[in-house]
Amino acid sequence: MFAKQLTIFIENRTGRLCEVLNVLKKNDVNILSLSLADTTEFGLLRLIVDKPEAGKERLAEGGFSSLLSDISIIKIPHSVGSLQELLEVIDNSGVNIEYMYGLSIEDDNAYVVLKASDAEKVDKILDENGVVTVGCEDLIHIK
Repeated sequence: MFAKQLTIFIENRTGRLCEVLNVLKKNDVNILSLSLADTTEFGLLRLIVDKPEAGKERLAEGGFSSLLSDISIIKIPHSVGSLQELLEVIDNSGVNIEYMYGLSIEDDNAYVVLKASDAEKVDKILDENGVVTVGCEDLIHIK
């Protein structure tokens, strides 16, 4: 199962992040997860939101450049070595992991967002290995 992630390119200056978040707030787009990485001049804001297509459209109307990507949100046991074991399976398939970040969800599992060079291949590998993936709509209901 794939989820959609919004990536927004923003200038690395005071107030710009608030401007992006304000557009989403005004358009009732809820942020479920956030990752911000910066360079000297620009930042990459990666968001999992409840309405990815609407978020992209509203951001474009607000003058922000963004893109939607297929990502995997992976549920793994919250135990020593479980992430390494999962990544080893993906690595052995020859798929490159481009980036990943963790999610905080109030249950007994760990969740990671993973972007791979071949999303369909990773999805198949995860399914074949019994790894649970969740979509954006599922995140809203996890407690």
